[in-house]
Amino acid sequence: MSSMVDSFSIVLMMVLEMEEHLHFLFALLLKRNLVGQFTPDTMEENTLLRLAEIEVSYKPKIKPSERIPVTSSADAEKVFRMIWGLPMEHRESFYALYLNRANKALGYYLVSVGGISGTVVDPRIIFQTGLKANASSVIIAHCHPSGNRYPSDADKLITKKLKETGEIVEIRQLDHLILMPEGYTSLDDDGAI
Repeated sequence: MSSMVDSFSIVLMMVLEMEEHLHFLFALLLKRNLVGQFTPDTMEENTLLRLAEIEVSYKPKIKPSERIPVTSSADAEKVFRMIWGLPMEHRESFYALYLNRANKALGYYLVSVGGISGTVVDPRIIFQTGLKANASSVIIAHCHPSGNRYPSDADKLITKKLKETGEIVEIRQLDHLILMPEGYTSLDDDGAI
């Protein structure tokens, strides 16, 4: 029995002494699987660790009891006008307002700023931000520098695409507002959502 304990102790000590070498070997094997072949720099232990860190954060600045309730398109319009960064007559821009289950504002995100007649909207950006904030719903808005209150075909298409994407990730699109320097249009109020 004593020789078995001694043998086990010897093996355990050898494993502990080789721990650094095992980490390096594991990293080397993992890199081989990732890259498919060995490269000259695989001899460096930190080669595998040269990856970008992805940070996901949501930093609320107010107490939950102080969040702004948004229960209508008029409420949403007021909030968007408070946060809008550029003059609406200057360039088209697109914002998202994220809400919790009680329809209180969690925060907003400037999705894009374009030119006079359009801006690019990527649904992935809108919903990845909503997922970070643990939002239950989203209201989107963009401005028409021309003052035209009617949604374009592109506006209707992105509304449909965002609604479908929201259903998949369970962040419901409540409305899409088109803001003008004076007034707004709610696609939900108009029955277009």
